[in-house]
Amino acid sequence: MYSAKPRGYLRITEGAVWHHRRVRAIVQRVSSASVVVEGKEIGSCGQGLLLLVGVHVDDVEADARKLAQKITHLRIFNDQEGKLNLSIKEATTGDHRPQILAVSNFTVYGETKKSRRPSFAESAPFERAGELFDIFVTALQGEGIRVETGEFGAHMDVSLLNDGPVTLILDVP
Repeated sequence: MYSAKPRGYLRITEGAVWHHRRVRAIVQRVSSASVVVEGKEIGSCGQGLLLLVGVHVDDVEADARKLAQKITHLRIFNDQEGKLNLSIKEATTGDHRPQILAVSNFTVYGETKKSRRPSFAESAPFERAGELFDIFVTALQGEGIRVETGEFGAHMDVSLLNDGPVTLILDVP
């Protein structure tokens, strides 16, 4: 038996299990990616990851840090046998270490269950989302990864060459 709770909570009454949505990222393994604002490239990466990051209205700093840690330890790079067995921290080729291009994207929490027009009610307010996105980026950098970003709140043109393709959607419970 299910009962709804506000803002992304789901209560399963038999086991009293609670689920809360957290900072979400669409993770794409790329050969290269870039972001352009008003005709000027402001961020790019070579081999590595393009992250489209959405912040939920109920997220806190710990959620942003936890997602950063999960991404840096996610095994989605090929080992010598061609298996997805290496994290971005382990996938060094010669002198090249994979990089991350992180792009804030409030539409990641767009909801279309009730209509054809997306609702963004579950996306965090602008200022709070910016704070948590910055904490997320700082946490990635703290893991020793080179990270570039887009411009928070700007209209951005994002280009990528997907490698694989390997694309995952991550929510941190």
